[in-house]
Amino acid sequence: MKRQNWLLLLAVVLLTALPLWLVQKPVPGTDGKAAEIFSGSDTQGQQAISELAPDYQPWFESFLTPASKEIESLLFALQAALGAGVIGYWLGVSVTREKIRRETEQQAAGQEKTHAD
Repeated sequence: MKRQNWLLLLAVVLLTALPLWLVQKPVPGTDGKAAEIFSGSDTQGQQAISELAPDYQPWFESFLTPASKEIESLLFALQAALGAGVIGYWLGVSVTREKIRRETEQQAAGQEKTHAD
């Protein structure tokens, strides 16, 4: 590998690892439980609702409850990857269609030019 590639790879690794290593652990909450560093907005929303309206009843229950947080994260990552794949496919098809359209227009213009001469 070229030196430039190694430097770029090192930069990516550092940009990925350093924020995770340098993040400070949050102070435990008032209940004494250790706060999660990377808790999602769903958890924070549930906590806010339980504080503001303790007698609140959800409208419905989830039909699929993942066995653990890791599986929940895996499913979320899979959903994100599938969405990115669909968007990438659509962009690729759109660019290819535009390229083919331009090529056919150029060929048609070239043929008209030869017939006019």
